[in-house]
Amino acid sequence: MSPTLFEQARSQGGSTAIVAPEGSFGFDDLVAASGRVAAALLAGRRDMEEERVCFLVPPGWAYVSVQWGVWRAGGVAVPMAVSHPPAELEHVLDDARPVAVVAHPDLAERVSGAAAARGLAVRSTEELVPGLGPRDEVRPPDDLPQLDAARACMMLYTSGTTGRPKGVVITHANVEAQVRSLSEAWGWSSDDRILLHLPLHHVHGIVNILTCALWNGATCEILPTFDPRVVWDRLGSGDLNLYMAVPTVYRRLIETWEAEGAATRARWSAGARTCRLMVSGSAALPVPTLERWEEITGHRLLERYGMTEIGMALSNPLHGPRRPGFVGQPLPGVEVRLADEADRTVSAGTPGHIQVRGPTVFGRYWERPDETAAAFTNDGWFRTGDQAVLEDGAYRILGRSSVDILKTGGEKISALEIEDVLRAHQGVLDCAVVGVPDVLWGDRVCAAVVPRAGMRPSAEELRAFAKERLAPYKVPKDISVVEELPRNPMGKVTKPAVRELFAADESDGDPA
Repeated sequence: MSPTLFEQARSQGGSTAIVAPEGSFGFDDLVAASGRVAAALLAGRRDMEEERVCFLVPPGWAYVSVQWGVWRAGGVAVPMAVSHPPAELEHVLDDARPVAVVAHPDLAERVSGAAAARGLAVRSTEELVPGLGPRDEVRPPDDLPQLDAARACMMLYTSGTTGRPKGVVITHANVEAQVRSLSEAWGWSSDDRILLHLPLHHVHGIVNILTCALWNGATCEILPTFDPRVVWDRLGSGDLNLYMAVPTVYRRLIETWEAEGAATRARWSAGARTCRLMVSGSAALPVPTLERWEEITGHRLLERYGMTEIGMALSNPLHGPRRPGFVGQPLPGVEVRLADEADRTVSAGTPGHIQVRGPTVFGRYWERPDETAAAFTNDGWFRTGDQAVLEDGAYRILGRSSVDILKTGGEKISALEIEDVLRAHQGVLDCAVVGVPDVLWGDRVCAAVVPRAGMRPSAEELRAFAKERLAPYKVPKDISVVEELPRNPMGKVTKPAVRELFAADESDGDPA
């Protein structure tokens, strides 16, 4: 998303860009609104010069206007997760060190105290975004800075092996390369209309859906939250021709469809069949889910592979066979290889570590030079930490290289971060967090806890403690209090043995 995005938006004029709870808005509305937001953030300055702006805004018109406004002001947009508790929001504020915080009025209380403690005022979307409330006059957008594609425009937080979420710095050129690649591979056009209900602090919702739609002059219809019946009604209307979600969502949609009467099921299925493409990503898609969705809608979901640091790297074809369990081939403009532990390329049929190179790949973690250096090979390949094998010309994902990185419901999380939180409880001596394979969620987050002498906190008490400090999807679903953790001769916890403690206890409930 270089300045080219703004130029293309201007060329679309009044055609519909966003349909959201606040109303329907054209591309000209978006250009005007984001210009006013940018000017207000600049407050007389000529350029924000890559200063960070954190914003806590639910999906909708205000979100897009603020995001584009930060970009056009020359700032770095740092979207904060609306589902996160105060402790995680505070971490982002401390790490990103923003010069401004923007919040929707309904969410302002969640961040206002933390912002004030750090000397930051919280600006309301009603103040900044045209059409949402009164605001002071600001200078016209003609004075906005000229932007170079190499400049940073966005910072998304992702968990890593260090435990705490770290900022992935993404440039305008990175986003433009990602959007161009997906536009070519998935056949985007101005005739497309896509539904968006995914969280907008991840690359999946921000780039794959929202920015791809706006880049191509398509319409993005935004729902503030996921409701399976509302989604089915929109799919069943026949108004949409693109849909993208995570495996957990598809499983919920299948369950909702199966619970309805014959007439409703027929209407929903008929409308869904009119879509030209449906995509699944952010976690492995269980084969039963793929097959059942195809029975219901006639669509074989297109699986792809990517992550925050690289955007999308691999994809099944738009036209052509899509094999269950495979994620296809490299996307346009993306280099992918499988390598051994010494970063040497392995031959087809041999499992290896996925490494990616090209203009879609980020350049650095925010203020973490050592972790940045460790993430790249000497010749510029990014080490994803995932393993795959190339079979008959397509990649099959084998799993994550580290047992400490879990994926649940499409969310990538760090077991080490959760362990740090649980160990902060006065009754916990030690603990180990693992992911147990789960049909619905991918990894079910489970924790084995060793209590302190004379204490024995209950699972309910520990979950309540964690809920106050972690995002809902990070809170362990299952907690087992044990006398000791299994360890190897060197004293290191053997997590495969910990996983066996929970493997027999399968669960399909909602995550905490």
